[in-house]
Amino acid sequence: MPRPRSLTPDRLAAAALAVVDRDGLSALSMRTAAKELGMSPMALYRYVSDRDELERLVVDRILDDLDTAPPPGGAPWPERVETMAVRLRDAVARHPEAVPLTLAHRHRATGGLRWSETVLGILTEAGIEGSRRVVALRALHAYVSGAIQLEHRGPLAGPGTLAIAALPGDLYPLLTATARDSGRVAADEEFLGGLRMLLRGLGR
Repeated sequence: MPRPRSLTPDRLAAAALAVVDRDGLSALSMRTAAKELGMSPMALYRYVSDRDELERLVVDRILDDLDTAPPPGGAPWPERVETMAVRLRDAVARHPEAVPLTLAHRHRATGGLRWSETVLGILTEAGIEGSRRVVALRALHAYVSGAIQLEHRGPLAGPGTLAIAALPGDLYPLLTATARDSGRVAADEEFLGGLRMLLRGLGR
């Protein structure tokens, strides 16, 4: 008689996410997830077929906390889209070590799909349909994904800004000046400022 499947996907995802949060994404493997659960790596294969499936469970867990309910309908559509973008950023930022993983598998996670569906509903209500809606959704995905990666993994995050500011000013006068100015721009100001520029363009 086959052994009962006692390990739930949520428990498995929680263990794998604990590894990532504590030791970084590079530490995630079938072996480390199994160790976190106190079981053998071979036993883990009864529940997931490979690391890819394990990663998808982790992303499902991260985005399970994402609020995908439509924002109040009385607000202008750009504000409603902004609310959705901030929700996604906040959900991903709660697990910064998993950012590359979340962005890579977001399109297959239920939370990510529901987020897109809600955003598409807001765009449709605003009269943005057909090819414009395709461009709008992809532009929003590209901006939010890129902004999250730059904030947590990009060359301007942390020490990278100092390195760019120290480049030869005669060769890169604008780049070095911008790197110095970036120290006065808060992360929220940068994210929302760029998002609002994009939304103004989409509304034209």
